[in-house]
Parts: sequence; structure tokens; C-alpha cells
Amino acid sequence: MVTFISKSPEETMTLGEQWGREAPSGQVIGLTGALGAGKTQLVKGIARGLGVTNRVHSPTFTLINEYNGGRLSLFHLDLYRLRDAADLTNIGWDEILADEALVLIEWPERAGDRIPRNHVPISLQHLPDDPSRRFVVPAGAPYLA
Repeated sequence: MVTFISKSPEETMTLGEQWGREAPSGQVIGLTGALGAGKTQLVKGIARGLGVTNRVHSPTFTLINEYNGGRLSLFHLDLYRLRDAADLTNIGWDEILADEALVLIEWPERAGDRIPRNHVPISLQHLPDDPSRRFVVPAGAPYLA
């Protein structure tokens, strides 16, 4: 595992931007972390690295936000409100994964066994008594390490 520490929202955006510049098409990334861990801030940076100029915001109530106009299309999903993996069919899961977009998923564990085996899990942690965030990434994810 590789660990990154971000000391501010701006550093989180910069880290995401670096990853967005290198992300390959068709990549699925699972973002796991508590509320306030920095998931949406990281996604904003990734979108900026892709060249997306639209305002990026959390998909908590919409479930899916799609952003175009960058080097790759970007899908940002929040699966927290899904009851179970069967709900994935209703949101167009198979179509999203069939696209050659970059797919970022908050609460990926809600997808159960329908999450692609080759997805990249990223753990985000808010450090106690500190504004810093810790990002833990598998060592085998070359453009993220």
C-alpha cells in the first residue's frame, strides 16, 4: 500500500489533479471513507486533471453525476442510498461500466459482487485532531502511486 497525506483541501485537489492527468479510460475507482474524509474534494481534483470545466459536486442526492468535456468522460457515483446491489440495474450500472469513462464510486461496498474485480480501492481517512487526510492506495496502481 502507498499512503499520501494531504494537509489541506488544496493539497487534496492537487493530488487528485495529478491522478486525473494519468487516469486510463475504463478505470473504476472505489472511494471509501467517512463523511468529510475528502472524497468529493479528491473527485474535484481528478476532474480538473481530466480537463473537466463543469462545477463538480457530490452526487449524494442524484446518485450519479456525469461530467464531459475533458480528456475522458467522468462518472461520479454515490451508492450510499442504494438498498442493495440489485438497485444498480436501475441506475444504469452496466451501461456506465461499459463506457470507456473514468468511474469514481463512493460507498463501493454497496455494489457487492458487482464491483469490477480490477477496480482500484482508495481509502480516505480524516486524521483525528488534525485537518489532514490520509489516502491509502494499492501499490499496484501505477499512476496513483
